[in-house]
Amino acid sequence: MLKWILILLVIAAVASLLGFHALAGAAATGARILIAVVLVLFLLVLFGVVAIA
Repeated sequence: MLKWILILLVIAAVASLLGFHALAGAAATGARILIAVVLVLFLLVLFGVVAIA
């Protein structure tokens, strides 16, 4: 999932530099959503609510 976050952030940066602001915004929003999901899962694992087996 971290791979997808990095890919979306690179796409957002390149699209922003090339002037595709709508695409850059969409990619950045997708990256933000994935970052939020990763943080929530990390906190759940950290506090032992979800056990990864």
